[in-house]
Amino acid sequence: MAHVGDDLTTSTDGAERSGKRSFAEMLAYSAKIVGALLATMWFIEALDTFVLDDRLQRNGIQPRTSEGLDGIAWSPFLHSGFPHLISNSIPFVVLSALTLTGGVSRYLKASAIIILVGGFGVWALAIGSNENHIGASGWVFGLLGFLLAAAVIEKKPVTIAVGLVALIFYWSMIFGFVPKDGISWEGHLFGFIGGIVAAKALVKKLTLASLQPPEIS
Repeated sequence: MAHVGDDLTTSTDGAERSGKRSFAEMLAYSAKIVGALLATMWFIEALDTFVLDDRLQRNGIQPRTSEGLDGIAWSPFLHSGFPHLISNSIPFVVLSALTLTGGVSRYLKASAIIILVGGFGVWALAIGSNENHIGASGWVFGLLGFLLAAAVIEKKPVTIAVGLVALIFYWSMIFGFVPKDGISWEGHLFGFIGGIVAAKALVKKLTLASLQPPEIS
């Protein structure tokens, strides 16, 4: 580290420039990931709407059926139409960006856990057995759950600030847990739970020991 010796003092400007480049590269990489995921959703919806006559929509999560089990993987990328996709796109981008402040690896792992845990929860426990659950909203609710749980677990100022921003902008999402016809409230609920599970698995609890400065030998 720079404060240990004097050999790095003459290259501070270069180190700062390198750090800035690294941060810029990280932002660009994060933007590419979210952009690619969002572009995939839009491409699939355009293909389904204009070419396949909405046939892809049938491949969502169908509770407690063998045919609907693989919908756990497909459902976040399938939507009932462009209005449905638009309503999910903005919160997906915002909450993804906030989650990416913790790193790309953590975001990807959290997303995988949210999709798997949330999707399996819907498949196993959703009330209606003849329903077809699609949409990225479960993923979105999962990211919110992850950010809030991470703030509670990690207790770092940055993590708490990010969680508060998410809560301020999207506190009204709690109404998505209310049962309503035509809305996959189970997807919202189990997605949110999946986010909490992801935070428990990926976020390290801040301890007094971790706040101590490293010993210099």
